[in-house]
Amino acid sequence: MTDRNYRLILGLAILVILYFDLTYAMYGLIGLLFAEGITNWRIPLLVGQFTQQPDVPPMESFDFKWPLNAERAWRLVVGAMLLLSAVLFNEIAWFLPWFMGFAIFGAGVSGMCPVLLGLRFAGCRR
Repeated sequence: MTDRNYRLILGLAILVILYFDLTYAMYGLIGLLFAEGITNWRIPLLVGQFTQQPDVPPMESFDFKWPLNAERAWRLVVGAMLLLSAVLFNEIAWFLPWFMGFAIFGAGVSGMCPVLLGLRFAGCRR
């Protein structure tokens, strides 16, 4: 599984969760994003390790070293934005999770994520 496929599935999951108003599923998705961001044990890497794909980079150990790599920071940013817009301020910013779902789905389809590119430009490691 590539990060591009992961973004496609994540964007689709966000849209399905929002459409059917599955509150607890949104909490689980936000928790998963924060767990991936904090530990850097990403689902695409875990799937690649379990399926023994030859081109999968090795898993990094659990650490809190700075600077963050871009994929790790992306997961933390998306989790924080979903927490703020879909859970805490849902009545005010109801459109932001929908926008994020379509944008992440589009990033999975096209392979280009503007937030990830911005994080890499800002100095996060690859």
